[in-house]
Amino acid sequence: MAHNITTSIRLPPTLREQLEKATHHLHRGKNWIITKALEEYLEKLHQNVLAEEAHRQSLLASQVENKDEDWEQNTDTRGWI
Repeated sequence: MAHNITTSIRLPPTLREQLEKATHHLHRGKNWIITKALEEYLEKLHQNVLAEEAHRQSLLASQVENKDEDWEQNTDTRGWI
Protein backbone atom coordinates (compact mmCIF):
# COMPACT_ATOMS: atom_id res chain seq x y z
CA MET A 1 0.00 0.00 0.00
CA ALA A 2 1.47 3.32 -1.07
CA HIS A 3 1.61 6.08 1.49
CA ASN A 4 1.41 9.73 0.57
CA ILE A 5 3.88 12.13 2.08
CA THR A 6 3.49 15.78 2.89
CA THR A 7 5.93 18.27 1.47
CA SER A 8 6.05 22.03 1.37
CA ILE A 9 7.13 24.39 -1.37
CA ARG A 10 7.68 28.12 -1.70
CA LEU A 11 5.82 29.76 -4.54
CA PRO A 12 6.33 33.23 -5.95
CA PRO A 13 3.24 35.41 -5.36
CA THR A 14 2.22 35.36 -9.03
CA LEU A 15 2.34 31.57 -9.22
CA ARG A 16 0.43 31.29 -5.94
CA GLU A 17 -2.28 33.60 -7.32
CA GLN A 18 -2.52 31.54 -10.51
CA LEU A 19 -2.84 28.38 -8.44
CA GLU A 20 -5.62 29.95 -6.36
CA LYS A 21 -7.51 30.96 -9.52
CA ALA A 22 -7.08 27.47 -10.96
CA THR A 23 -8.50 25.85 -7.81
CA HIS A 24 -11.64 27.96 -8.11
CA HIS A 25 -11.95 27.52 -11.88
CA LEU A 26 -11.44 23.75 -11.83
CA HIS A 27 -13.18 23.11 -8.50
CA ARG A 28 -10.14 21.11 -7.44
CA GLY A 29 -7.74 21.37 -4.54
CA LYS A 30 -4.21 22.72 -4.71
CA ASN A 31 -2.82 19.27 -4.05
CA TRP A 32 -4.64 17.78 -7.06
CA ILE A 33 -3.48 20.57 -9.40
CA ILE A 34 0.14 20.43 -8.23
CA THR A 35 0.21 16.63 -8.41
CA LYS A 36 -1.19 16.61 -11.97
CA ALA A 37 1.21 19.33 -13.07
CA LEU A 38 4.17 17.48 -11.59
CA GLU A 39 3.09 14.20 -13.21
CA GLU A 40 2.84 15.90 -16.61
CA TYR A 41 6.19 17.62 -16.21
CA LEU A 42 7.98 14.43 -15.20
CA GLU A 43 6.39 12.50 -18.09
CA LYS A 44 7.57 15.15 -20.57
CA LEU A 45 11.01 15.09 -18.99
CA HIS A 46 11.12 11.31 -19.35
CA GLN A 47 10.03 11.56 -23.01
CA ASN A 48 12.77 14.14 -23.66
CA VAL A 49 15.39 11.83 -22.13
CA LEU A 50 14.18 8.98 -24.36
CA ALA A 51 14.22 11.21 -27.43
CA GLU A 52 17.75 12.40 -26.66
CA GLU A 53 18.92 8.81 -26.26
CA ALA A 54 17.24 7.78 -29.52
CA HIS A 55 18.96 10.67 -31.28
CA ARG A 56 22.32 9.69 -29.78
CA GLN A 57 21.84 6.08 -30.85
CA SER A 58 20.83 7.19 -34.34
CA LEU A 59 23.99 9.25 -34.67
CA LEU A 60 26.10 6.31 -33.49
CA ALA A 61 24.34 3.92 -35.88
CA SER A 62 24.90 6.27 -38.81
CA GLN A 63 28.65 6.08 -38.17
CA VAL A 64 28.80 2.28 -38.49
CA GLU A 65 30.78 1.35 -41.58
CA ASN A 66 29.16 -2.03 -42.22
CA LYS A 67 25.41 -1.44 -41.99
CA ASP A 68 24.75 -5.18 -42.47
CA GLU A 69 26.28 -6.05 -39.12
CA ASP A 70 23.98 -7.03 -36.30
CA TRP A 71 22.83 -3.75 -34.73
CA GLU A 72 22.87 -5.22 -31.25
CA GLN A 73 26.62 -5.77 -31.48
CA ASN A 74 27.15 -2.11 -32.35
CA THR A 75 24.65 -0.59 -29.94
CA ASP A 76 26.04 1.67 -27.27
CA THR A 77 24.02 1.00 -24.13
CA ARG A 78 26.04 3.20 -21.79
CA GLY A 79 23.76 5.27 -19.63
CA TRP A 80 20.76 2.98 -20.05
CA ILE A 81 18.79 2.34 -16.93
